[in-house]
Amino acid sequence: MKLEHVAIWTSNLEKLKEYYSTYFSGIPNEKYTNPKTHFQSYFLTFESGARLELMSMPEIPKNSNDTVIKQHLGIIHLAFGVESKSEVDQMAKKLENKGFPILKGPRITGDGYYEFETLDPDNNRIEVTTLA
Repeated sequence: MKLEHVAIWTSNLEKLKEYYSTYFSGIPNEKYTNPKTHFQSYFLTFESGARLELMSMPEIPKNSNDTVIKQHLGIIHLAFGVESKSEVDQMAKKLENKGFPILKGPRITGDGYYEFETLDPDNNRIEVTTLA
């Protein structure tokens, strides 16, 4: 069995599509729009075959949790794997230079990864990681 996809609700559909396409090489499909419900979505496919669904609909309320400082039960981050520590370092510098915050790292974690944590434009936590 494999994980088919993960979905994120957003009020910034085009901005999030550009972020994951530009920085993580996700290939988006054509935007799906349901004119009756105003639901819109993109599926982005990554090199590994994993997919990310970005979804937007006007009635979806904002998340009232503090997603930057505090963590809460439920899905807390998406992790993208790269081949080397130097790729982790390069990606951290690239995102930081584009104005995205680096929350932690790059660092070696207690469970044997070399990674950093950042936020996407909607403040969803992202890790870029490789085995140390």
